[in-house]
Amino acid sequence: MSEVDQKFKVDQKKRRLLQLASVWGAAGIVGGATPFVSSLYPNRSTQLKGKPIDIDVSSMKVGEQKTVMWRGKPIWVVKRDQDEIAALPSLNNQLRDPDSLEPQQPKYAQNLHRSIKPEYLVLIGVCTHLGCSPTYRPDKGAIDESWPGGFFCSCHGSKFDMAGRVFSGVPAPTNLEVPPYHFREDGQLVIGEESPNE
Repeated sequence: MSEVDQKFKVDQKKRRLLQLASVWGAAGIVGGATPFVSSLYPNRSTQLKGKPIDIDVSSMKVGEQKTVMWRGKPIWVVKRDQDEIAALPSLNNQLRDPDSLEPQQPKYAQNLHRSIKPEYLVLIGVCTHLGCSPTYRPDKGAIDESWPGGFFCSCHGSKFDMAGRVFSGVPAPTNLEVPPYHFREDGQLVIGEESPNE
């Protein structure tokens, strides 16, 4: 073997050592990256918060409000009486978006009463101004003598009617949001998913 051949002879021990170091290095990178990648996915409790929830509305009385949490937000369910539903059109000239043209509700709730069933109002209870939580004030005259009943945000004075539609001249820019929901035949209201028949 010539001197040149010996000079460029491959040292198999060093080669195996480098290959082994490469394999262990790659394993270390994968092992280190796994917790990081896993942290990008929501944990179990977060996933559960986003799942649909069921509420039994069959025993609700007229005028009653139920509040439940879904995705970290309060969801209001109000059972309206026929007089409140009948009075909704009379407020149209006082409202910023009486026909619910802004996309604050699913298509099936883009109607006068902003709901699937007129007697049940389902809203996300977060003011569209700065995210405060308005209060349910159904009594006429409770805020002032012209108050028709609805929802009032005492933080900045935003007012919403009994369909969650925003009055003109208040800080809130849009109607209260309607979450996706549907009713099951057993009197259960399912919040967080559209009807499978939609």
